[in-house]
Amino acid sequence: MARKVVVTCALTGSFDTPSKNPAVPVTPEEIVNSALDAAKAGAAVVHIHVRDPKTTRPSMELALYREVVERIRERNEDVVLNLTTGAGGRFAPHPDDPRMPGEGTTLATPAARVAHVEALKPEICTLDIATMNFGETVFMNTPAHLRAMADRIKAAGVKPELEVFDLGHIELAKRLIAEGHVEEPPLFQLCLGIPYGAPATPETMAQMRDRLPKNAVWSAFGIARAEFPMAVVAAELGGHVRVGLEDNLYLSRGELAPSNAALVEKVVTILSLLDVSIATPAEARAIFGLRG
Repeated sequence: MARKVVVTCALTGSFDTPSKNPAVPVTPEEIVNSALDAAKAGAAVVHIHVRDPKTTRPSMELALYREVVERIRERNEDVVLNLTTGAGGRFAPHPDDPRMPGEGTTLATPAARVAHVEALKPEICTLDIATMNFGETVFMNTPAHLRAMADRIKAAGVKPELEVFDLGHIELAKRLIAEGHVEEPPLFQLCLGIPYGAPATPETMAQMRDRLPKNAVWSAFGIARAEFPMAVVAAELGGHVRVGLEDNLYLSRGELAPSNAALVEKVVTILSLLDVSIATPAEARAIFGLRG
């Protein structure tokens, strides 16, 4: 039997993308409908951020997460939910005193960043093993904060998806695993093409894969025009794939994606042409080692 590949759909993200593509979901209703349509198109996992419906900006409001999670579960008990914990990690130094936060800083405590995970207990949540330049801000995740977040995630019975953006991040993730903060087998997401992180190339993905723990399960994605090429490379290298409007706004060159479902349909078609079998949510749970 052919190896099963899990498709994750990253629905909305946190950047100013709604102004660039009106298909990016913003309100809880839009996020829910986009998740359900992506699942129908073949996504076994949906990766969820929430946004302030009035401003479209990223939000950490528990009430918004609760509404999205409960409404998805009311209509689809099968799809795997993956909630972000990336919000609350941005630092921009004040221009007059770099020791102080400036405009764009969102730093929050580890407890605040995982409060929605502890309350809602999704099967997966992300844990960004990265301190790096991210646009004009710094995405800051210190080892101490990561340990604290990982311990809370573990206590909640949630599987962390370890997001890594470069080789050094993998080494830090391995330290967290060795120290017992992350249970084995670990689940990794290789994030490629983000400016100032690892480039979206087959060589980079292969090198990152080779640095993972031997028992790791992994997915990968490339952003923008690299989304579909990197999905193919990930599947060929033994990994799983992620697509979605968080990572890429276009269905093809010059054509805005009309929905998350359209991006899922395209990657499913591409992988099917390569004789790759797409995992169901039940199969994804077994592959990712999720709780029963």
